[in-house]
Amino acid sequence: MPGTNRPAPSFPHSHAERVANHRPHPATAQAKSWKLAARSPPGLPSRPAALYPSFVPNTLVECVPNFSEGRDAAKVDAIVEAMKIPGVYLLDREMDADHNRCVITLVGEREAIQEAAIRGVGKAAELIDLTRHQGAHPRMGAADVVPFIPIDGVTIDDCVAMARHVGAEISRRFEIPVYLYEAAAATPERQNLENIRRGQFEGIRDEIATNPARKPDFGEPRVHPTAGATVVGARKFLIAYNVFLNTPDVAIAKKIAKAVRFSTGGLRFVKAAGFLVRGMAQVSMNLTDFEQTPVHRVFEFIKREAARYGVLPVSSEIVGLIPKQALEQAAEWFLQVENFDSSLILENRLAAVMSGKTAVGGLRAGIEPFIEQLAAPAATPGGGSAAAAGGAMAAALAAMVASMSRGKKAYAQHESQLSEAIARLTPLREELKSAIDADAGAYNVVMKAYKSAKESSDGGRAINAALQQATSVPLSVAEGAAEVAQIAARLKPITNPSMNSDLTTAIALAKAALEGALANVAINLESIKPNSTEDEAFVSQARKRAAALHAQA
Repeated sequence: MPGTNRPAPSFPHSHAERVANHRPHPATAQAKSWKLAARSPPGLPSRPAALYPSFVPNTLVECVPNFSEGRDAAKVDAIVEAMKIPGVYLLDREMDADHNRCVITLVGEREAIQEAAIRGVGKAAELIDLTRHQGAHPRMGAADVVPFIPIDGVTIDDCVAMARHVGAEISRRFEIPVYLYEAAAATPERQNLENIRRGQFEGIRDEIATNPARKPDFGEPRVHPTAGATVVGARKFLIAYNVFLNTPDVAIAKKIAKAVRFSTGGLRFVKAAGFLVRGMAQVSMNLTDFEQTPVHRVFEFIKREAARYGVLPVSSEIVGLIPKQALEQAAEWFLQVENFDSSLILENRLAAVMSGKTAVGGLRAGIEPFIEQLAAPAATPGGGSAAAAGGAMAAALAAMVASMSRGKKAYAQHESQLSEAIARLTPLREELKSAIDADAGAYNVVMKAYKSAKESSDGGRAINAALQQATSVPLSVAEGAAEVAQIAARLKPITNPSMNSDLTTAIALAKAALEGALANVAINLESIKPNSTEDEAFVSQARKRAAALHAQA
């Protein structure tokens, strides 16, 4: 703030991971949220909710853990409860008594959802005894399979790194051996879940100590006596997609399915089978990577194959949910829109602009209004808001550098350090962004207190209270900026050297924010006229905190 002296499928998974096809997806439906309270990050004081609103996650990851319990609702409730932590949302839960299996769908921030998955595995190990388990679905662990799926702000490589971290933690905390599968697999043979789970719990228990092919990726070569072993991995979003034909001849659907599925020479990332559904032949499919084999290509392939047998598709069906991008791809293909870009879609543009992720007119358009407000002949926004903005930009740059190195093979040994840095920089950035408005708001409260003091016998106390808040905001900005500078400096030796200039800029911005914020602290402390021991204690403590920060400026 300125000194006071200046005037927000139905497809059968043959012995594979069960996919929760009927659960809402964050891109298309509202999550059934555990109402998680926003918390102040460590090292920064608590702030009024009106000034420091909770923030929207910058990364979203879906996790679909499959547990070997589908009959005892109390046990499933306990597992779900164990995964309730800030930053994670429950989308859906599905129990199947015949399979004796449940599928829980979660979505959340990258760091939080990893811990949620780990805790869920631990609770399942406490409650589920595979030596007594019976069900139609193959299984090898109490927590059988834990896939991570990138949704927003993360890549499949990020999810691979997450799977490795989670696998290591499960082994360390619970003494459960862990195998990595799909994109996280250490060997090609383990990309396919069926290969890992062959023989199920009993077969793995008998062979794990003697068969080198059964050696886990994490943990000792012995299964947990009751919880077995767990498979953790990373994969892309799966689309359950079915096409109905204008014939009841299921043999035709089976021939088309054989032609389209990858395992029998068809399209990559397609699994398919033929069924008779509602009196019509159906080609039932799972599309395991819609970005490389899009939905429209699959539909056109089936249409051409069907023509060979004198039949046609009459309709298609999406079981569960589908990412918006998949439908955008189909729209671009069938409408043949020139120079198509997803930002042409009204809802996409609205979401991007309202979330602050983009601005009409480019980067300059996003920041220009704030710069012009700084230049205006008005008391707010002033140096305090500018300092907070500089600190937020510093945190953003440092997070960008860390994120672009995390998940890369060259920096795998620094994975935990990079993750810790990002986990801290994210709330710091949000706190500093919130302080831009909070600083201006605190100044306005001070001005109001001075005006009211003329009409009140207790005006001096109100002024001091307002000045203390006006001091606390930039003091917290200074502390946050100092921490950002330290984190950015620690990132230099463990990130891509070609991005050192970004970290140099981050450090310079953070130090400027620190110096500017401390200048605001000083001028506001000078304006406080202590008339109580509480006032004196506040001034003394604030000066000590400021002095410690001056040494880092």
